[in-house]
Amino acid sequence: MAALSGLASALESYRGRDRLIRTLGYCCQLVGGVLVEHCPARSEVGTRLLTLSSQLSHCRTVLRLFDDVAMFIYTKQYGLGPEEEDSFVRCVSVLGNVADQLYYPCEHIAWAADANILCVDSARWWTLSTAFWGLSLLLGIARSLWLVLTLRRRLRSPVVAFTSRLPRSKRRAMEAQVRSEVLAVLSNLADLANAVHWLPRGVLWAGRFPPWLVGLLGTVSSLLSVYQAVQAGGGEAATTP
Repeated sequence: MAALSGLASALESYRGRDRLIRTLGYCCQLVGGVLVEHCPARSEVGTRLLTLSSQLSHCRTVLRLFDDVAMFIYTKQYGLGPEEEDSFVRCVSVLGNVADQLYYPCEHIAWAADANILCVDSARWWTLSTAFWGLSLLLGIARSLWLVLTLRRRLRSPVVAFTSRLPRSKRRAMEAQVRSEVLAVLSNLADLANAVHWLPRGVLWAGRFPPWLVGLLGTVSSLLSVYQAVQAGGGEAATTP
C-alpha cells in the first residue's frame, strides 16, 4: 500500500510522470525489439510494443513543448555559477545549460515540421537537437567525473584521514555525492550511446543499434534516473529525451 501511495504521489508531478513514461517506453522497446528479432512466433506482440514505445516517446516530445520556460528560469538562476567554488565545474555547467536551452527550440521546430505545421526539413532539426543533447551529456559526464576525482582526492587527503578533522556527517555526504555522480556518469553514458545512434549515418555507430539495444540502454538510464530521484527526493530542471 505504501508503494502504491508513493507511486501515486510521484505521478502527481510532471517530472514523476515523465520518468514513468520514459521508463515504460524504453522497456516496451526493449521487450518488443527482443520479440521481433528473436521470437518470430511473438513478432506481432513485439511490433505492438514497439508502436506503443513510439507513441510514448511522441507523448514526451509534445509535453516538452512546455519545458522552455522552466529551463530558462533554471539557466537564469544559475547564471555564471557564482556559488560554484570550482571553476571547471562552473564552466562546464554553464555550457551544459546553454546546450540544454538550445536543444528545446530545435526539437520543437523538428516536431512542428513533422506535424506539417512548419515547412522546413525536420531531419536537419532533429539532428541539431540530438547534437545539442549529446553535447549536454558529454559535458555532464565531464562534470561528474571531475567531481568524483575531486571528492575522492579530498577524502583521501592526509588532513581528512583524521576523522576528528572532518565531521562524520560531512564525510558521509561526500561519499553519497560520489556514488550519485558515478550513477550520473553511467546514466549519461547510456543516453550518449543512444544519442550517437540517432545521428546521421556515418557518425561513429549512428544507425547501427537494433531496437532492443536502444531500449536496453534507455531502460538502464531511466532506472538509474528514477533511483537518483528517489534518493535525492526531488526533480531536475529539465527532462531528457
